[in-house]
Amino acid sequence: MGKKIFMLPATQVDLTKVKYDPGEIEAPDMTGLWVWIFVKLLEMPLIGSVILTYLKKKNKIQEMLRETVIPEPPMFRPEFPPQEPEPGVVYLKEDGNPEDQVESATRCLPQYDPGTRCPTSESFRYWKIRDYAYSYRSKITTPSMVAEYVISAIEEFSNKKPATPLLISFDAMDVRKQAAASTLRFQEGKPLSILDGIFMAIKDDIDCYPHPTKGGTTWFHEVHTVEKDAVSVSRLRSCGVILVGKANMHEMGQGTTGNNLNHGTTRNPHNPERYTGGSSSGPAAIVASGICSAALGTDGGGSIRIPSSLCGVVGLKTTFGRTNLKGALCGGGTVEILGPIASTVEDIMLVYAAILGASPVDKMSLRPSIPCLPDLSPHENSSILGSMRLGKYTEWFNDVFSPDISTKCEDVLNLLSETHGCKILEVVIPELHQLRTCHLVSIGSESLASLTPHCHNGNYKKLTLDTRTNLALFGSFTASDYVTAQRLRRRLMYYHIEIFKMVDVIVTPTTGMTAPVIRPSALKSGETNLKVTGNLMHFILAGNVLGLPAISIPIGYDKQGLPIGLQIIGRPWGEATILRLAAAFEGLRAETKKPASYFDLLQGH
Repeated sequence: MGKKIFMLPATQVDLTKVKYDPGEIEAPDMTGLWVWIFVKLLEMPLIGSVILTYLKKKNKIQEMLRETVIPEPPMFRPEFPPQEPEPGVVYLKEDGNPEDQVESATRCLPQYDPGTRCPTSESFRYWKIRDYAYSYRSKITTPSMVAEYVISAIEEFSNKKPATPLLISFDAMDVRKQAAASTLRFQEGKPLSILDGIFMAIKDDIDCYPHPTKGGTTWFHEVHTVEKDAVSVSRLRSCGVILVGKANMHEMGQGTTGNNLNHGTTRNPHNPERYTGGSSSGPAAIVASGICSAALGTDGGGSIRIPSSLCGVVGLKTTFGRTNLKGALCGGGTVEILGPIASTVEDIMLVYAAILGASPVDKMSLRPSIPCLPDLSPHENSSILGSMRLGKYTEWFNDVFSPDISTKCEDVLNLLSETHGCKILEVVIPELHQLRTCHLVSIGSESLASLTPHCHNGNYKKLTLDTRTNLALFGSFTASDYVTAQRLRRRLMYYHIEIFKMVDVIVTPTTGMTAPVIRPSALKSGETNLKVTGNLMHFILAGNVLGLPAISIPIGYDKQGLPIGLQIIGRPWGEATILRLAAAFEGLRAETKKPASYFDLLQGH
């Protein structure tokens, strides 16, 4: 009968006997000519199959998918048990008017003090959305004036050698037209919302009319016609947001660094020799550079949280089904969501309020809890923070490539506990290695199914080598493998729901390493480095496989001055809780450095 491994039902697993198993990644690290040779071999019918089978065996993927008996039935998309209401929240309407939702979110924030609007010479902080709104209403500046600085900054990036574009599609005249309309509304005293006149970028896999959607490729816009805004973009536009264009990204979301040979690789604003992280590279970089207050990204494998962490900004992955994916290329999958990136937690809340709202199908199948936001008024917030229980799996938490990460995250956790009285509890999360396999097969199969209809007539060969490497691996998975992965998904959901009976959130570093170095050879031919990918994705997979909400917030820097992010993972539909904690962590942050590439748009330089 051959070798078989029998897994106990998840309900019978003794957590006291679970041993931490990170599962080392065994894969080649290649750039230049070697990548081209490797891809050619992978795409050969017999040789490619042998190579992929060998790599899957080395990484115990074959063992998990083909030799293991899993007792649980498959779970093909997240299934959430009913959740208890979160304390101290303001409820929003699932189908609410975006302008009203944003107004409700504004009332959740601490009182705005114009006297603290300007950063001091001793410390740096980003301008917030409310700073722009105050400046517009007070006639200190206008959206049209700010637009000229935005256009100048974007063109400066685009004209750099080598090319390091933040945007793939940009129309200065369209930005001026939107800004002029916003300026007129302020002159008439009729701004649409607090987001009126706020500049935002949209990731290139989300439709934003009239810009083409290329997904970071050279050709996808030829097979995908954009006739209107994605639902989320339409909601932002109705609030008066000025949409500057389509932000750069890792081609078709198939990487975690942001390397893009087609349009140029976006550089990290804190160090141009480092990656931004991906795949939402442009959205994170344009926010970290100060050019946009916020951006929309997508997250199927940390693609919002990883670049947010590496660039020192805030990124929110919502619960699966919390936002409507219509008009986004990720709309047909079960692991990916659409969400905001911004420089502060309060700005995340404002943008999140504008875009939230489940699709009709998700309302029926997922039965989302009523959306809500945390009331951050001082008295209400303090008592709730004191009762919070934060789960930490220490062995996993400390398993990082860059030691500064776990040290900084540990320090800020202890500071939060000392300041607010919340408890840090030890938890155990079984089968983390299996979680990685489950995610790989799920997102890989879904990505391949989405791309295959468009890859005829030579389009496949137009994809970059690292994308083709991934697609070759994804194509080696069978229908049986996919079903097995979904059996794992149900086990992993059980473990996490049980953990959330003991704690309110799970806290981890966001990534296992800070921003990786950009190798010159990788800019010419791409690269394949799954060890870097594994380090960047080390903590983020539960959010995608299980559809859980998670947020990355900046909490400090390593010895090289590169940003470090802390991740908070919440219960299903628990965005209010993770936003409350993120705001508390943000309030404890002692050090904020101005990025090397930063544009002060309110002061005009």
